[in-house]
Amino acid sequence: MKTPAEILKKTENGLPQPSWTSKTPIGSESQTSATPEVISLETKAMVNMIFARFMAIYGHKFKSCFETQDEIRIAKREWALSLTSYDESQLVRAVDRCKETLAWMPTVSEFLKILEEVGAGDGIPSVRAAYIEACRFSHDPVGKPWSHPVVYHAGRETGWFALKSEEERTTFGLFRYHYELVCRRFRAGESFDIPQPKGVTDNRDATLYAFIKQWSESQSITQEQASSLLYYLTKPEGTRVRASLKKQAMEQAARLGIDELPDQVGSVN
Repeated sequence: MKTPAEILKKTENGLPQPSWTSKTPIGSESQTSATPEVISLETKAMVNMIFARFMAIYGHKFKSCFETQDEIRIAKREWALSLTSYDESQLVRAVDRCKETLAWMPTVSEFLKILEEVGAGDGIPSVRAAYIEACRFSHDPVGKPWSHPVVYHAGRETGWFALKSEEERTTFGLFRYHYELVCRRFRAGESFDIPQPKGVTDNRDATLYAFIKQWSESQSITQEQASSLLYYLTKPEGTRVRASLKKQAMEQAARLGIDELPDQVGSVN
């Protein structure tokens, strides 16, 4: 087994070696997929750094958590899947907090809570929670109560149609990829806004009001009487309710000496 010094040896870019033991890579390097790689090389390097520090901090306690090299490999993959949205400085702060407060290596969920405590979460939900939210709002994303702008933008990059029509096994990996990128951009200082629905002015009521006023004057009746007679114009054309209401209005109009009623809103001759 390598010594802590060898484990902590860094490459030229300042990150640990790609794997602190050749037998425990993070996931299968030979796997290929039609979707973008779920775990980036940078995230893998981050997890290697975390495990290397935990081994140096907790010594035999760390080693006792894993019986085989396969267990370490599987554990690294789970950690990587959970930490894709965090950068190196945030993870380092969380590891330092672990060193100060925990006697044993934390679980993934405990580490995520520590990230929130040290201010590394930025209120950003987990990728699983974000994916569920994006799918829930995918049918009409504008104007929804999004928990965070990064969720909206990751959903938009993934594609609203794909999120609402395709299976999770097809879309989750793609959403995770975009979510990781958007979260990194947000934590690097880029701002994201959620589009607000643009108000559409509906002039139908104003047009109907103007028509009723004009028609009441042409028939020498009050606007109240005209409004009552022409109420059927507020119902969709071609519907039974509109035809029924117009029939009743025709009977009232006849008593007022009016021979016919308009079929639709228009100009008054």
